[in-house]
Amino acid sequence: MNDLKVLGEFYFSQLSNKPIWDAQGHRIGRLYDLAMRWDNASPLVTGIRYAKEIPALIPIEWVVSWDKEGLRLNITFDPQKTCPLHDDETFIGKWLLDKQIIDLEGSRLVRVNDISLSWVSREDHQYIVLVAVDIGVRGLFRRLGVEFLLSRIENNFVGCQYIKPLENRTSSLQLTREKEQLRQLHPADIADLIEDMDYRQRAHFLESLDSQQTIDALVEMELDAQVEMITQMDEVRASDILEEMPADEAADILSVLSTEKSEELLRLMESDDAEDVRELMQYEDDTAGSLMTTEYIGLPIWLTAEQAIDELRRLAPEAETIYYLYVVDEQETLEGVLSLRELIIASPDTPLRNLMHKKIVKISPYDDHEKVAEIIHKYGLLAVPVVNDLDQVLGIITVDDVLELLMPDRPRAEIHSTLIARRRLAKGGHNE
Repeated sequence: MNDLKVLGEFYFSQLSNKPIWDAQGHRIGRLYDLAMRWDNASPLVTGIRYAKEIPALIPIEWVVSWDKEGLRLNITFDPQKTCPLHDDETFIGKWLLDKQIIDLEGSRLVRVNDISLSWVSREDHQYIVLVAVDIGVRGLFRRLGVEFLLSRIENNFVGCQYIKPLENRTSSLQLTREKEQLRQLHPADIADLIEDMDYRQRAHFLESLDSQQTIDALVEMELDAQVEMITQMDEVRASDILEEMPADEAADILSVLSTEKSEELLRLMESDDAEDVRELMQYEDDTAGSLMTTEYIGLPIWLTAEQAIDELRRLAPEAETIYYLYVVDEQETLEGVLSLRELIIASPDTPLRNLMHKKIVKISPYDDHEKVAEIIHKYGLLAVPVVNDLDQVLGIITVDDVLELLMPDRPRAEIHSTLIARRRLAKGGHNE
């Protein structure tokens, strides 16, 4: 196989509006845009739009040379031999230039100021490939014809393998690759990207996320952004998302919506999930009940350590946290608590009643936020159970919810960092 040879490198801004001549020296138009097929690691240019009013394309194979004066073809031009724009192609200038895209490597929203192209040869075949987009100020000055003013400033490129346009105009293969790349982003990064987008961009972007990615990103957002996202979705998808979200997060969102909208979404949700959310929505905003989640691990008191671990494997995916395990009787009355660490190191046949701590810190759903924060801080807890007058467990409040309460102006990512540090300092982890 012959080595890949680079025959020339260009920027879209340097080619735009350049004249096109055929083999007879006849000028047939100007380069208005380039058609591209994005099915490969390096997107291929397939044709040239040579007139504004004519949608037909000059096949890229006709081009014999490119320079600062213009483009030259290797045949006598015949408009009957031009080709149309195919369904799997798009115009790169119209689609990318001056548009916001996602830099998947830097997890940020950026603007395309220019496009870098290479003319390459391999095994006697020549190709024009899109190499990168220029997101720096130098690219903007290049388009204005004054790049020399910034000649000492480095170009700021994002390789084509790391860009995700916000408008889905590419083939299914490319979209599959982009979805795989999006799965590598942290939910907090996806949340930041969404919050930086405008209303229309968000709608397009949400279509490229699967349900779990959407849920994970929503949990990382502030409440007003969560509400906006839910209202942008159709009701069926919105109800599906709310159904899979932590019940306390779903309750917060629905509490802000109009009664009519909230009831419609609850009606579309699975009955058990809707019931959990309705339960949480009944509490006033300044009470412990408004902070709690119903997704906790409650283990029957008669289990052994080995049986409890088996049960934990079944329940853990739906739980908010598994640092503390609450031991309950048949009526869900709270009998004791133990840490995950204590369960793991216990002998398999040890009954939970012999492992659990009976002295339990707990709160009422009607306690105010100040008392919740005081309890969490005083005992260095990662979570605290909420019980009713009969000592039946209603839910738990986790430390991250309290940190958000105490630091309302801090971004969630910073709060999560504080939480991770607190977890590392937690010793033993039991709630006594």
